[in-house]
Amino acid sequence: MARREIRSWLMDMDGVLVHEEEAIPGADRFLDALKEREIPFLVLTNNSIYTRRDLSARLRASGLEVPETSIWTSANATARFLEEQRPNGSAFTIGEAGLTTALHQAGYTLTERSPDYVVLGETRTYSFERITQAIRLIAGGARFIATNPDPTGPTPDGPLPATGSVAALISRATGVEPYYVGKPNPLMMRSALNAIDAHSETTAMIGDRMDTDVVSGLEAGLQTVLVLTGVATRETAERFPFRPSRIVDSVANLADEIQSGVPAAG
Repeated sequence: MARREIRSWLMDMDGVLVHEEEAIPGADRFLDALKEREIPFLVLTNNSIYTRRDLSARLRASGLEVPETSIWTSANATARFLEEQRPNGSAFTIGEAGLTTALHQAGYTLTERSPDYVVLGETRTYSFERITQAIRLIAGGARFIATNPDPTGPTPDGPLPATGSVAALISRATGVEPYYVGKPNPLMMRSALNAIDAHSETTAMIGDRMDTDVVSGLEAGLQTVLVLTGVATRETAERFPFRPSRIVDSVANLADEIQSGVPAAG
């Protein structure tokens, strides 16, 4: 099958560009190749803890130069979604600066009294008191939104509970399921495409997970590239009922193709 011309790129961050805050070999060359050819790109992450500026600084500390305008988080996608659904609304939030900043920028008021939405994001310090408040507000009629469904997050000491696990607790207590905005919801892909004025037919998604990155790219109509520098292996990828457009060892392979002018997606 002939390869489509790829004019813009979306990519996951952890497992694609960095691993435990260390740059993956070749990631700098890949980003440099995109910049040199002025190819639009956006780094996507389900992590809602950090602002785009924070993440840009963290990537810089790993040796990767990514401007904050080229980063899109599940918090940004959630704020964009709520802004379109209910402009100038109100929300009770569980989360950190990444989420509260995005909601403020979208014109939202943060409140503990009769909010339109309870918005659950990720934090390293989940408060039982705020979880209880969220349960009571949802029981009272607030709509339940969660930034992403990831049940755990990685740390050097092992996994820790993340948004999906706390959402399950709240759902069990209220009988109300949240609407998840982040990956694998293709809504996050479409909001990212809109953010860089890109089209699905000429955009590729790079990820290291079949169950979030690849499936959301496929459902949004993008070409998909699975890299083997994170979670997935060729063997585990074969267990899924869907396939990526391509599997490559790392983004270093794509850097060589972009620099040589060879089409870089299947």
